Amino acid sequence: MTPRSGVVLDGRYELDERLAIGGMGEVWSATEIGSGERFAAKVMRPEFAGEKLFLDRIAAEARNSRNLEHPGIARTYDAGVVGGLGYLVMELVEGETLSQVLRRQGTLSPRTLLDVLAQTADALAAAHAAGVVHRDIKPGNLLLTAQGRVKLTDFGISIGENQAPMTDAGMVMGTAQYLPPEQAMGKPATGAGDVYALGIIAYEALAGRRPFTGATQVDIAFAHVTEPVPPLPTTVDAPLARLVEAMLEKDPADRPASAAVVAERARELLAELAAGTWDPARVRGAWPRPTRGAQHAPGRTGRHDGGAPAPAPAPERRSRRRAPSTARQVIVAVGIVVVAALVTLTILTLANLGTAAALAAAAVLPGPRVRSELPRRGWQHEADPSVLLTRREVL
Repeated sequence: MTPRSGVVLDGRYELDERLAIGGMGEVWSATEIGSGERFAAKVMRPEFAGEKLFLDRIAAEARNSRNLEHPGIARTYDAGVVGGLGYLVMELVEGETLSQVLRRQGTLSPRTLLDVLAQTADALAAAHAAGVVHRDIKPGNLLLTAQGRVKLTDFGISIGENQAPMTDAGMVMGTAQYLPPEQAMGKPATGAGDVYALGIIAYEALAGRRPFTGATQVDIAFAHVTEPVPPLPTTVDAPLARLVEAMLEKDPADRPASAAVVAERARELLAELAAGTWDPARVRGAWPRPTRGAQHAPGRTGRHDGGAPAPAPAPERRSRRRAPSTARQVIVAVGIVVVAALVTLTILTLANLGTAAALAAAAVLPGPRVRSELPRRGWQHEADPSVLLTRREVL
């Protein structure tokens, strides 16, 4: 089967107009025969028909998203396989992605950003409470409606509680520009990683640029692990900057304890803006810390019980230029080198699906010395967006 206008999926959903196309599949508007109700249909590309990896991935997306009922999450209603092509039937959201908004506007106002943060964090809290880690939080997966609602989309590489991995040990799923440091090092994805990725979005929306760049996807992901977060513009007020800084801590245990905490703090700042009590120089106390081994246990999100410890006395605001300590740098570098020495890896980035992205970067990062030898040791960089970088041999 080739997706095209007029094709009917399982005798029920007629494809109308293609909305987006990417490396893994296509997104169509579709009409349910009989009811006339309109949906979005995500259909695998014909060249992947029958491919187990892609069929498993779309089945996992259906499992992880189908039971997530939250106003901030685009609903998944149905799923199936036709002619070897997996498909999902989802809520059709009228709006534009945050990435489109940022391309047009450059930045967001503090008020708009805090609203987006609060709504997105609410949606993430609901997913995490259901045992689902999104793993691909980025502007392209946040839809903004004309009514000001934010809809979280694309659970294509999400992982649920007790879900068996679909990639080899050491392979990392995510988009390099928004990849949490711990995932870049091959550690299990947790809800703290989604908080970090949302922090990258917040930084980008305030500064008009992402905090980490590089010539390749490996360079970008490596920067998440080893580089300090560049200072936000001095025009960003301290309370908002502190929230973003906390979300971007390298150690997951140093970030806000949950997405629910992020949503709560964002709404507090929104209320201060509305009431005129916003103090650009004031910094709140320490963030509630997650419990190690529970909040971020492998394969789980760690449910937040809603009880936050009393704030500590407000510390002086730390410099955003602070680099990791020497000891921390050594630990990080050694960890990366060990992972790189043990794992054969592939970076696989599939093109963005517009309103729904597919598989994204898969990577384990080599250490500084190894990285300098990559061209000689068999790495190649290709312009083809479907394969950005491949290592052909074990170092």
